[in-house]
Amino acid sequence: MTEEDNPEQSASGSLMSHLVELRDRVVRMVVAILVIFLGLFYWANDIYIYMAEPLTRHLPEGANMIAIDVASPFLTPFKLVLMLSVFLAMPVILYQCWSFVAPGLYANEKRIAGPLLVSSILLFYAGVSFAYFIVFPLVFAFFTSIGPEMVNISTDIGRYLDFVLALFFGFGLAFEVPIATIILVAIGFTTPKKLSEKRPFVIVGAFILGMLLTPPDVISQVLLALPVWVLFEAGLIASRIIFKDRNFDEEDDDDGDLEDENSAVPDHQPLTDEEMEAELDQAEADESRIDKS
Repeated sequence: MTEEDNPEQSASGSLMSHLVELRDRVVRMVVAILVIFLGLFYWANDIYIYMAEPLTRHLPEGANMIAIDVASPFLTPFKLVLMLSVFLAMPVILYQCWSFVAPGLYANEKRIAGPLLVSSILLFYAGVSFAYFIVFPLVFAFFTSIGPEMVNISTDIGRYLDFVLALFFGFGLAFEVPIATIILVAIGFTTPKKLSEKRPFVIVGAFILGMLLTPPDVISQVLLALPVWVLFEAGLIASRIIFKDRNFDEEDDDDGDLEDENSAVPDHQPLTDEEMEAELDQAEADESRIDKS
């Protein structure tokens, strides 16, 4: 009996082959992360010192960072190197994900998905770099200068790492706004013109996103919201260039015409007393004519 004669066996074999391929690609991701981790772990303390430099640069003279928990001097650099390994292995991880789903995509989808995948990686790295080189110096300079003089600033190394990772994730995610904009236009969910009309809501949403993804300080919120707005405008421009074959203006005009037709309701004015009496007389005349016939 062939697989064509037994569709259940064919489907089961296809599912198993996909699961085996998924397992192999997950193993490759883990191996890539492990290799990078083993290569960086020896310099874990040096990497943490470099990561803490935006804060230690602004600490008062004689102030140092502290470790509250007993295992923090070991676990915190360990966690940092592990997260850095995942960060550096992201191209391999995304490539494995792409290789797994690519056979099921159409040719036009592959043409768009490939550049979007590369752009998403670069934008995430750009967001993290923006946070480290621009946001961190401003935020830590503000925090260390605004406190009372009687307070000794001694930041815990674990809490500092959690703060830094939260900002990295927030800015890296926020810098994916152009990719999200292009995807929405690509699937036909909206058009650049409609998105541009929603610009006020996008600006408000950018500040709300800054409030949710960053620690509760105004500087980091504003520094996240402004790039999100700029990147949204860049996404609009890119979507018009990438999908220039589509006539978005005609589509928007057609949608507007449909809305006008649907919203067009005939005007019904109430009858005056004279018109009402004329209608009653006509009805009585018709009724008497029917009785005679």
